[in-house]
Amino acid sequence: MKITVISANEKLLLDIARVLRERSMADQVDAVAGPLDKLQAMDAAHAPSLLVLAQPVLSSGELERLESLAIRHPGMAILLLCQLQTPEFLLQAMRAGVREVLPLPADPAQLHSAVRRIEDKLNVHKRAQGKVLAFVSCKGGSGATFLAANLGYALAAAENKRVALFDLNLQFGDASLFISDQKPVASLAQLSQQIHRLDASFLASSMVQVTPNFGVLAAPEDPAQANDVHPEHIDVLLKLARQHYDFILLDVGRSLDAISVRALDQADMIFPILQATLPYIRDGKRLLNVFRSLDYRKDKIHLIVNRYANSGEIRLRDCEQAYGTTMFRTIPNHYEAAAASVNQGVPILQLQRNSPVSKALQEMARELAGESAAEARGWLSRILQRA
Repeated sequence: MKITVISANEKLLLDIARVLRERSMADQVDAVAGPLDKLQAMDAAHAPSLLVLAQPVLSSGELERLESLAIRHPGMAILLLCQLQTPEFLLQAMRAGVREVLPLPADPAQLHSAVRRIEDKLNVHKRAQGKVLAFVSCKGGSGATFLAANLGYALAAAENKRVALFDLNLQFGDASLFISDQKPVASLAQLSQQIHRLDASFLASSMVQVTPNFGVLAAPEDPAQANDVHPEHIDVLLKLARQHYDFILLDVGRSLDAISVRALDQADMIFPILQATLPYIRDGKRLLNVFRSLDYRKDKIHLIVNRYANSGEIRLRDCEQAYGTTMFRTIPNHYEAAAASVNQGVPILQLQRNSPVSKALQEMARELAGESAAEARGWLSRILQRA
């Protein structure tokens, strides 16, 4: 972990840096002598994982500068060592983005414990990075939200993966309603307003928990709140989510703006969703042209034909000829089951496990999760295999 210690008291600075270096040889501990102003010009590339500020007393102006640092570097945790320990001051410090406040003089055992707690929250010892899958509608009504929500459920329930679904349709998103009747406790906009205190527990508590390992972060209920979400918030959110989830699904909607493009930039796989009709094919080609202008690799784009019927006038080979590429997957048309799932707010795999839509989603989840996950699949997979 990269740790920066700053203090105007040089002896205090050296003592704390020494204690931190004794904690772990793997940590990079840098000592900065002087006031907090020395860090104001620090850019994101040089920001540490943990900032330790040792100062007996902090003025209101210094707390404001500390808060400014926390906002500009939301991935950086702040630990404060200070003599002042009144409830009022502790509350002010927490509002400024400080994770923990310890008394001075610093007790080595307390300091080590605090750093270890912060290290656990930051998940410094990272597991394999989660994959980001973005679902984009080629045209309104394509079923992108339905597929994203229900694939998330299939990955969680049938493949035993940790899954997060972020509703990035900021104006009129309703992804959580497709698979749950719970009222969202928070939205992406509300989380963005407090981005400086974002960690794994805050993210999890902001989401609708569909299953213990599948959560949905809802879009703002008021479209005006979409202005509270900025592209840099997407960076912070996805960086954290990759560390704690196997799959992060993004319901991007149809509009391409600074928020959605930032999300698509970071996606490992992009799934444009279309149907086998001429308007969808035309708009899908327009969307692919936009992706080419953004320099997205061809192997990043995976076309999915939703509500596909073999008896339709436009066949799969017609779609592939129009796009000059093979379709990644087709999802069969079973309107009655899909409509019942949406109307009841229940995942289609839970409501009608024999539906061809359910089986197609399970196959897609299995392919994405990889064959190595076969032994770890949950109860739903075993039921569906016997069906």
